[in-house]
Amino acid sequence: MQINLTGHHVDITDALRGYVEEKFERLERHFDQVIDIHVVLTVEKNHNKAEANLQVSGNQIHADATNEDMYAAIDGLIDKTDRQLIKHKEKMKDHHRAEGALRNRQQIA
Repeated sequence: MQINLTGHHVDITDALRGYVEEKFERLERHFDQVIDIHVVLTVEKNHNKAEANLQVSGNQIHADATNEDMYAAIDGLIDKTDRQLIKHKEKMKDHHRAEGALRNRQQIA
């Protein structure tokens, strides 16, 4: 998993970079097929915005979050991305395999 971090009207400090990397490592618990992550942190007036584009196997996922605090915006972004990854993982499962096995057992019995 490669993380690209960009700042728009904000300097990316080591603490901010470490916080983003630590939070995105949490996503690997649910879905380990994340190929590339591009995170953009933006400051516009009093609003801090964090947005991310994730390239996962077979799909692109986009999420963004806005808050008055940059760390809170990153937390909101992680929560949204986590929900989207779990949803993507569920879609990838082959739900029809279990139904076919159940039908075969009923025909045999």
